[in-house]
Amino acid sequence: MKIIRYQDSQGAEHYGAEVNGQQQRIEGDIYGDYTVTDDVAEVSKLLAPIVPEIIWCIGLNYKYHAQESGMHVPERPVLFVKSASATQNPGDPIEIPTHLASHKVDYECELAIVIGKACKNATEENALDYVLGYTCCNDVSARDWQIEWGGSQWCRGKTFDTFAPLGPCLVTGDEIGDPNALKIKTILNGETVQDWNTDDMIFTIPQIIKFLSGSTTLLPGTVIITGTPHGVGMAKEPPLWLKAGDEVTIDIEKIGALTNPVIDEA
Repeated sequence: MKIIRYQDSQGAEHYGAEVNGQQQRIEGDIYGDYTVTDDVAEVSKLLAPIVPEIIWCIGLNYKYHAQESGMHVPERPVLFVKSASATQNPGDPIEIPTHLASHKVDYECELAIVIGKACKNATEENALDYVLGYTCCNDVSARDWQIEWGGSQWCRGKTFDTFAPLGPCLVTGDEIGDPNALKIKTILNGETVQDWNTDDMIFTIPQIIKFLSGSTTLLPGTVIITGTPHGVGMAKEPPLWLKAGDEVTIDIEKIGALTNPVIDEA
């Protein structure tokens, strides 16, 4: 099933599900009991498919991306965090920071996992049982704050407002099948700049969930983004940084396309 979150013409927020090519309103709790009604969803504005509890992030999780970054392949998942306030809706702008200014803002296409029920000490065998669904994420990254000014940690450069666009929909696991067999790409101003497959992940989706849930409860609504393939702007010659006026799209097989314009922070 493909699930969306949206505003109607009155500004009220709802969930909807695609049924026979038409969006129909959902009643109930998507993390518990819910019903897909016969009411047509009145979609005035498409929102990020969920409001995250937290966004856990895995770095250096594609073999060729680790190589282009000049980093060793990690023995364990590299972990950092984005705040929930970094979430952005499909179609709404990514803002280049100007107050705490950055001049090296980068794109990263990533597959995002949404946890659907409390998960602690999962195994590789049962990890996917805790997944509500999958969506696209752009792990927008201020490389100057991440690498030069971040005090040896990545969070400052990763969690500015609008630095985690999510969408366009949440796709349940029965439609995805193997999450480590999906085409994934970034398109910047009409040009494909990343084009790879999630089968290149160093740590698979079940391994990531097992690691993150070890002695730690992942609450429903937890988002996990799973790393980016090679082709990031930082690694290009010359570097390719996002700028006001750009348009960036994250496209993942079986999920769809997440597109955001880029502006300067007001």
